[in-house]
Amino acid sequence: MRATILLATLLLTLHWPQGSQAASLSTAGIVAQTSNAAFACMQWRPVGLCFWLECDLLSCTVNSSLKVGHYNPDLVVSAYNVLGGNPWSEMRATLGAAQRAAAQGLLGRLLPVPVDSAGNRTEGTHNRLDHRNLLFRETDAIGHPLTLLPDVGGAGGLVCPSQATPFVPYFQSGVNALAWRLEVPEMLYPASLIPGLREVGHWPLQTWGGLYPRTGWTTQSEEPKGAAINAQRAGDIVTRTGQPHVYLPLQGPFTPDMRVWPPGPLVEGNARTGTWQMLAPRAESSCAVFGTNDLFSAVGWGGGRVDPGGDYAWTLWRPYQCCQREGQVFITDINWTGYP
Repeated sequence: MRATILLATLLLTLHWPQGSQAASLSTAGIVAQTSNAAFACMQWRPVGLCFWLECDLLSCTVNSSLKVGHYNPDLVVSAYNVLGGNPWSEMRATLGAAQRAAAQGLLGRLLPVPVDSAGNRTEGTHNRLDHRNLLFRETDAIGHPLTLLPDVGGAGGLVCPSQATPFVPYFQSGVNALAWRLEVPEMLYPASLIPGLREVGHWPLQTWGGLYPRTGWTTQSEEPKGAAINAQRAGDIVTRTGQPHVYLPLQGPFTPDMRVWPPGPLVEGNARTGTWQMLAPRAESSCAVFGTNDLFSAVGWGGGRVDPGGDYAWTLWRPYQCCQREGQVFITDINWTGYP
């Protein structure tokens, strides 16, 4: 079923008519860039053994299977300026109009912030009190095209299935207009009110900004860092259940022929919960967490990562462990090394 979804969506995106806007990313480009980073970001290795009980009419035996661990490219997370203008061209063509319609409905007309283009920076003038470094980005988290690779490739227990499904929009800020623009109810969380809680970086000496409130607004002098905070917020939401947003949580995977240990919630600064690979504006072949201390860097983390159009995208890699089913009943597992 998932393979059918992938093939159908690929055919659709290959032939979808594109507008005049130049695409920053395409599905083929995302696949190529992610593949280039696989060696550095996947971190595949055997981590232990699983034991299974297999019985027939006469006897029972205990079988074992190799337990492996690796990171999966779960999501493409984009932070961008114009509502419906995701830099991933196929997603912009298929989802952009729906986002604009959702945000420009009755709710959109009630909001004090324009929903058609909320703006990438409020500069502040003599008669406005806006902060000069106040940035806004729309943000989407969409299933990565390569999440179906274990199903298509028949990896035989050596590649773990992802919690994500390709091309599924798990989070779209356009349909979260109230929370993403007005901080409702995000402003009520303790981490939104108390400085130093849930910081992207190390507060108070060095921080990119607070994770909360999880909205499109950030106070940051460097646009790439502001966009990274938006991406971290979207990843934080979709890797948890019961959040006050309109979204699809990453759950599962439900694979009958394997035992899978999926990752837990994404935590900022913790590579054991997930890492980021930049896709645009600069294609990178390595992964890291956000919040790097660049106080003593001549150009800073944002140097060479500024997009003139204000569009940014990353692949979110998250760690899994799994083993192939080798019996009717799972008994136990052992790890001879910690992972991740």
